[in-house]
Amino acid sequence: MRLHARPARAIALFLPLLLSGCSYFIPTKRHLPVPIAPSNVQTATPDQLVAQLNQRWNALNNLTAIVEIYATETKTGQGIAQDFPSCRGVIIMRKPQMLRVRGTYFGVMIFDMGSDGNRFTLVIPSKKLAIKGTSTVTEESANPLENLRPDFFLDAIAVRGMDPDDDYMVASDTETVEDASNKHLYTEPEYVLSIMHHKSGHELLPTRTITFHRDDTLPYDQWVFNSEGVPETQIVYSNYTTFSAGKYPSKVTIKRPQEGVQIVLSFEQVHENVNVTDSQFEVTVPDDATIKNLK
Repeated sequence: MRLHARPARAIALFLPLLLSGCSYFIPTKRHLPVPIAPSNVQTATPDQLVAQLNQRWNALNNLTAIVEIYATETKTGQGIAQDFPSCRGVIIMRKPQMLRVRGTYFGVMIFDMGSDGNRFTLVIPSKKLAIKGTSTVTEESANPLENLRPDFFLDAIAVRGMDPDDDYMVASDTETVEDASNKHLYTEPEYVLSIMHHKSGHELLPTRTITFHRDDTLPYDQWVFNSEGVPETQIVYSNYTTFSAGKYPSKVTIKRPQEGVQIVLSFEQVHENVNVTDSQFEVTVPDDATIKNLK
């Protein structure tokens, strides 16, 4: 009984002070920012969301773009981040997996990469080096940059539709975003589409998750998983702008956490379904270049 005597007396002394309205115990109020909701929030069923994704992908045959490319390499263990000078880039893509990416700096070619979906060739003129390899890494290199393959560009440029055997589920979410310049909070209602495939038997592995903002039901974020269901690439789509190809993100950020690589593509021109020839995907290897084959 003695163990409870002191708390009981403390409550007996505190309660009259609280009830008497003593100024020492008046609660204080603070004004907190009220999140601003979008004026238009669209609703879509899971089937409608998937149908819209597939329709956009099926309507695309090829794409060409003029971009500014910004690259950053981060070495977390050493606490170092290195920003490379931006370069002018030309991207040509044709379904199913044809890709060409060329980068120039003040008119001088700094890299030229082409892929047919099975094999790729990358030429770096300043090093008199040509790198060739398969689209799939069969033997990981100690240099993480050598483990990059053209597929991550393809995943970033256009959000692919679903394969017939894919399973999916859709969840609703709301994210609160801070606009530091205007000192406002904004709520962004979202749909999150999770796409999965059967690995063996009844086991399902995630292949992608795509986040759609519900004010326009356009994709703003995509995670791509590897064959073991481990997240590998994050792609952020922002600042949608009307190009000749229709609405397209003017900024695409590609993040590869495992390699410590981030690539930002700032789109200046985007064209869809124009005349694209096979020769536009051919990369010429200089005679004096050293060829390095990756596995």
